[in-house]
Amino acid sequence: MKVLPDERPPFSFRIDNLGLNTCIIKINKIACKALKGNGVNTGLRLIYAYFEKEQKIIFVELYSKIDKENEDRQRIINNFNT
Repeated sequence: MKVLPDERPPFSFRIDNLGLNTCIIKINKIACKALKGNGVNTGLRLIYAYFEKEQKIIFVELYSKIDKENEDRQRIINNFNT
């Protein structure tokens, strides 16, 4: 089964309402053994930008929900506002 970078499987979704033309995807629930045992906050969150026309993915942010509640939306806007 082939999954495209802008598809939204059960643990990922597009971050909308940023006013950008770029597709920004957030992936939840990336397992991390070092963070095991922290309940709902277990795991990492990955944010990336997907440029369909160029067939390119750019890493934006990787963080643990233990350390940070949400992605830095202002940083995303500042970096990808075209």
